Amino acid sequence: MGARVLLINDNDNIVIAVEEIDAGEVIEVRGEKIKILSDIPVGHKVALKDFETGDKVIRYGFPIGKAAEEITKGEWVHTHNLKTALAGKLDYEYQPELPEEEEPEEMPTFMGYRRENGEVGIRNDVWIINTVGCINKVVEKIALKAEMKYEELIENEVIDSIHAFPHPYGCSQLGDDLEMTQKALAGLVNHPNAAAVMVVGLGCENNLIEDFKKYIGDYNSKRVKFINLQDVQDDQKAAEAILDNLVDYAKDFKQEEVPVSELKIGLKCGGSDGFSGVTANPLLGRISDKLTEYGGTTILTEVPEMFGAETILMNRAQDQEIFEKVVELINGFKDYFLSHDQEIYENPSPGNKEGGITTLEEKSLGCTQKGGTGIVKDVFFYGDQVTGSGLNLLESPGNDLVATTALSLSGAHLVLFTTGRGTPFGGPVPTVKVSTNNRLYNQKRSWIDFNAGELLEGQKMDSLAEEFFDYLLDLASKKTKTKNEINDYREIAIFKDGVTL
Repeated sequence: MGARVLLINDNDNIVIAVEEIDAGEVIEVRGEKIKILSDIPVGHKVALKDFETGDKVIRYGFPIGKAAEEITKGEWVHTHNLKTALAGKLDYEYQPELPEEEEPEEMPTFMGYRRENGEVGIRNDVWIINTVGCINKVVEKIALKAEMKYEELIENEVIDSIHAFPHPYGCSQLGDDLEMTQKALAGLVNHPNAAAVMVVGLGCENNLIEDFKKYIGDYNSKRVKFINLQDVQDDQKAAEAILDNLVDYAKDFKQEEVPVSELKIGLKCGGSDGFSGVTANPLLGRISDKLTEYGGTTILTEVPEMFGAETILMNRAQDQEIFEKVVELINGFKDYFLSHDQEIYENPSPGNKEGGITTLEEKSLGCTQKGGTGIVKDVFFYGDQVTGSGLNLLESPGNDLVATTALSLSGAHLVLFTTGRGTPFGGPVPTVKVSTNNRLYNQKRSWIDFNAGELLEGQKMDSLAEEFFDYLLDLASKKTKTKNEINDYREIAIFKDGVTL
């Protein structure tokens, strides 16, 4: 590895620029001096050999596409001369490569809230869930006034927030599309970070409260209460009376010591750059491996960003049955693209490309590193509650808002969100932004919670992973808060695939 470039795997035939390199400069890789033939932006690729058209370009030790034209050693490798090698749907064969599972060390703990049904939350929120988008502004106003009324309880962290989650759905939807909305909202109602929930309906929507209750399942009537706004004269007064009861119920919960084996963490990346697969995503992989060794749960999603690296996950499926579920997950999402006459491999995004990612294979090989090296224990589909421990896969698109929401409603207590570009977004649960590079961290301290860019400056992965794991235990215990909590940037986006009337 030269001082200004990064060689990730000994089999790679490209390197990554750690800083801008001008044409005419010379780098040294594996003892060989290479003259740079074109300006190389930060995070972008440099050819280590001469490529013929069609030759494989290797990064992370795996092909990330093929040369679209002849490429000369020292040249910039990007969208103008590198293209994906992926096409169509594939047949898969289970070729298990299962790592040995290690015995955990002494079990760490965090301070959480034990709910009456035995589940654990890491926040003591009161949530307002509306069944339909027509009443978004009403519920937002109700939540705002309630937070003002209970300001002292919130400041003293007796309860952490009173929050509404507006969305545009719940009416004029049909079949599976409406059911996805109902399952998503039910997942929020049942989330253990919410000590108490008020479900607010209008009274004439497709997602009527009585129908919606079927998706919620059994519930504690002290914890979950309902109101139809068409049935009351004064929206604010009626809702306030219900919230008074819910706050009284919520404020009795106290933190207690909980083993980390009960922690569920969602894994997500957004706005990736050329360093995502080098710094932040492998860091999340270390956290995933560490938590699952203790019996905890991690959840990996963004199915389209598994394309090109899916066999790595398939071969870590714990058995043939789970392998078949992974295949169903992957091919099902390819069918979703094809059913809308869309190109399966229409990725990466413009921001990804600007950051140095060229093909979907390259993006996916970086993205899937968030799942570490653990055995894939199970696969869940959109709206499902993740059960069981270990690494699990979850159906969702890659869209930041939709995927973070999907992780939240599946039961994740918090979401780890890596980014090389930066975003202020936060989901309904604490959303930990992990920067891939120092520039982003220093520029956007108001957005970013943890900096993995230190790995580019000589910080060792082992020590940074220990530091990050300790940070997450403090976060779960409310000793610190995420930037999205501090800024009160919390929202949801529900997956939609159907007709609107």
